[in-house]
Amino acid sequence: METICVQKREGGIKAKKLRRLGFIPANVFGKSLPDPISIQLKESDARRLIRQKREGSKLTLELDGSKLPVQIKEKDIDAMKDEIQHISFQVLAADEKVNSVIHILLANDDKIPGQLEKMLMEIPYASLPGDMIDTITVDLDGITTGTVLMVKDIPELMNDKIELKVDSEEIVLRVSERKHHAEVPATE
Repeated sequence: METICVQKREGGIKAKKLRRLGFIPANVFGKSLPDPISIQLKESDARRLIRQKREGSKLTLELDGSKLPVQIKEKDIDAMKDEIQHISFQVLAADEKVNSVIHILLANDDKIPGQLEKMLMEIPYASLPGDMIDTITVDLDGITTGTVLMVKDIPELMNDKIELKVDSEEIVLRVSERKHHAEVPATE
């Protein structure tokens, strides 16, 4: 699990000034903490984290010499300014179930014979931290037109260590025939 070094944030510095100084404001919360902790991390670390991880991804924060296992709970990004505004982390306790999401990634989607409709690419669930799943890759090589993939069709989702927060009959994706637009004859 990746480790990111963070520091406690001083209360007197505003978030805007902090970002100008090259740091991103963040916070850590969880039932095992008496109060949420305001922290800051280097902008370069935050950008790498945003590029490589998703909400629900597990990592370790090193704070004042102690290591905190966490998941990324929320990212606030200003896409217009390409600025990371804030990141929230949730502390993970080994014996406490946590809510998260599994991201569905697709492989070989360029080989689909029809029109791909993505319906549910993030699956909400709860589990103990040791059973958390960040991503599941679905290989679409050989998939045929008319295929409907439901939550229950993904083996990794059908285990007793995770508690799905969606119906197993929910559609993840569907492949339908490509729609061809009929040409309308020009009127004279």
